[in-house]
Amino acid sequence: MSRTALAARHRSLRALGAAATLAVLLTACGSGSGQETSGAGAADGTGINTSPRQDRIRGKKDAEAAGLVPAKIRERGTLRIGGSADAAPPLGFYATDDKTRIGVETDLAVLVADTLGLKPQFEEVSWENLFVGLDSGKFDAVFSNVTVTEERKEKYDFATYRLDDIAFEAKKGSGWKVKGPADVAGKKIAVSSGTNQEKILLDWSEQNEKAGRKPVDIAYFQKDTDYYLALQSGRIDGYLGPSPAVSYHVASAGQTEIVGSLSGGGADIQGKIAATTKKDSGLVDAYAAALDKAIADGTYAEVLKRWNLSGEAVEKSEINPPGLPKP
Repeated sequence: MSRTALAARHRSLRALGAAATLAVLLTACGSGSGQETSGAGAADGTGINTSPRQDRIRGKKDAEAAGLVPAKIRERGTLRIGGSADAAPPLGFYATDDKTRIGVETDLAVLVADTLGLKPQFEEVSWENLFVGLDSGKFDAVFSNVTVTEERKEKYDFATYRLDDIAFEAKKGSGWKVKGPADVAGKKIAVSSGTNQEKILLDWSEQNEKAGRKPVDIAYFQKDTDYYLALQSGRIDGYLGPSPAVSYHVASAGQTEIVGSLSGGGADIQGKIAATTKKDSGLVDAYAAALDKAIADGTYAEVLKRWNLSGEAVEKSEINPPGLPKP
């Protein structure tokens, strides 16, 4: 199937699933500021605290970083932050009370807001509406595992805060290993729409067709639970997603394994995850300064450690670095 055909199929699936997506969001969206309860602890074998009592690492206001925030936002006193409503532990998901939003993305957003002397104000929406929210001015920032890409840089500014790696997940004992395009030829693989993972998989599928191999049969699902069920039942061969989420699921479920990994920036660039803001909003310098302050004082490292993501740490926040190339 060509890139054009795959894209058309993708648009059709999204249109057919719109009503279902809305229903999921209406029932799943919750506030990241839910009342804490006692009983902090891990809900599975990952050792990560998934209770609503998070005891988050908090930052202290830094006058220099705060001074970079545009005056109208300083006067408002809040930082409006968009996050994905999807459940993707340990990135962003709901605690055991099913209403408190937790995860490394939330923790880092809180840390940045604290450092800028602003109160974080969260809202979870569907993935595509994160960018709609930035475009409309509804959100000042998005912290939601957003990869820097050259295409996105045309409309948004980025301040990096984590390395971006992605991974292929398959049923345990599959005997399948993925190192490049040839290894996914003819395979049915699930991926989330609108992501850099999808772009890489589409590119690999096109490379396979040009080389005379079978294209990738790409599958789209509305929720992570859907593709995990499909994976376990054998309806798909694999899933390509963010490495932290894949690693978390492998550890917690015990039924799958990682069969390959690569940079979220593609073959030639180390991918970077970044705080995202509307281009020329005046906020990207403030985000980078706040992140650098947190890196210097150790709070950034503490946040990554509590989510078992120390291996994805960056030495400094970069503004608009090279990203995943355009197709």
